[in-house]
Amino acid sequence: MTKNLTVGNPALLIVSFTVPLLIGNLFQQFYNMADTFIVGRTLGVTALAAVGSTGSLMFLILGFVMGFTSGTAIITAQRFGASDAAGVRRSFAASIVLGVLVSVFLMAASIPFAREILLLMRTPEEIADGAYDYMIVIFWGIPVAVLFNLLSNVMRAVGDSRTPLVFLVIACVINIILDYVFILVFHTGTEGAAYATVIAQFASGILCLVYVMKKMPILRLRREDWRFGWKELEVHAAVALPMGFQMSIIAIGTVIVQFALNVLGTTAVAAFTAALKIDQIATLPMSSFGVTMTTYTAQNYGARRYGRIKSGVLQCALISGSFSVFMGILFVFSGRFLASLFIGADEKAVDLARVYLIINGSFYVVLALLFIFRQTLQGLGDSLVPTLAGVMELVMRSAAALFLPGPFGFAGICFASPLAWLGACVPLGAAFFFTSRKLHRKALAEHRQAS
Repeated sequence: MTKNLTVGNPALLIVSFTVPLLIGNLFQQFYNMADTFIVGRTLGVTALAAVGSTGSLMFLILGFVMGFTSGTAIITAQRFGASDAAGVRRSFAASIVLGVLVSVFLMAASIPFAREILLLMRTPEEIADGAYDYMIVIFWGIPVAVLFNLLSNVMRAVGDSRTPLVFLVIACVINIILDYVFILVFHTGTEGAAYATVIAQFASGILCLVYVMKKMPILRLRREDWRFGWKELEVHAAVALPMGFQMSIIAIGTVIVQFALNVLGTTAVAAFTAALKIDQIATLPMSSFGVTMTTYTAQNYGARRYGRIKSGVLQCALISGSFSVFMGILFVFSGRFLASLFIGADEKAVDLARVYLIINGSFYVVLALLFIFRQTLQGLGDSLVPTLAGVMELVMRSAAALFLPGPFGFAGICFASPLAWLGACVPLGAAFFFTSRKLHRKALAEHRQAS
């Protein structure tokens, strides 16, 4: 099932596309979060800290996968908006080739050095083995992550945000069941939680592949679709590589945060891990609206419906911004209760997690705008400014992590993300302002030509 986002009410289209995307992302988080929840409840705080300490490193690798596959899908969406069916299939084929190359490279760059990186990050000795056992399985599963992300992004590029939701629900159920089986039945510890995640994601990836082959003719590849030169790969890589590096740049900042956090001890790591999982769920609507704007913008840009892009951005900012205010208020009043759901009776860890939730929730409006500005620019094919914004995030997050814990302790680390969001919004907001003026001029030119 495909969906054309170039006609109809922008707000209704954006919301209808975002809702299944949001639900799908929620289940994505649920099956990622299942490891944290089940490990914390069955294996204890030390195992929870072990899993949590790998988060920034895995984001460094898997974030590149998400950014890269989103970038290749932008070209697909632009061609879909331009009604170029052959171009859509060629784009899909080129994305597959690049996906295979990226999988091989990332595995070679991560697996041999996993333990050394944990040591360099000063991972506490009592959690180092559990962290390695969990992380190495995830890294071996990189091709599975590429498979699922590539297919789900290309399906969204042609307007289908509902089908990936169904497969994510299935994956979530599989992951939760396997978590308990591996941990409680086979006693595999943190390693078993990682096996559950990889197997569940593999199942959803295979389901996506079967669906694309049988139900989406526009993505059904023919022999001639594979006959493309280096130019086709270059067009996709020019957008996808900066987006992948942008995510990795952001991830480097989180690695530095983890480095600073490890110094504060296991309780701080566990509190940060639990609060981060809650934070990730709370920000999913904002990130989902951002993902929607990538597809919405790319399709309308390909169709030369320039005026619709600006109106869509304004309407999306109002909707997402209103939600961000609500979530910020919720965290102020309910942060302690939410943290206790993950951590249990460890009062010190709960108090620290509450501090994180209040500080981050207070800046959610900034984050909502960041997602919209960044991914609208990416939908237009602009990868330079979002990458510069990613560098700004790295600088601000790293500075906060390195210099604020001294005077402010755990709270100083919690300010790392809000300061990064503020820093990134400066170039993104400026770029969107000037880009919107260019789109306005293009819209006027198209209108005069039509007249």
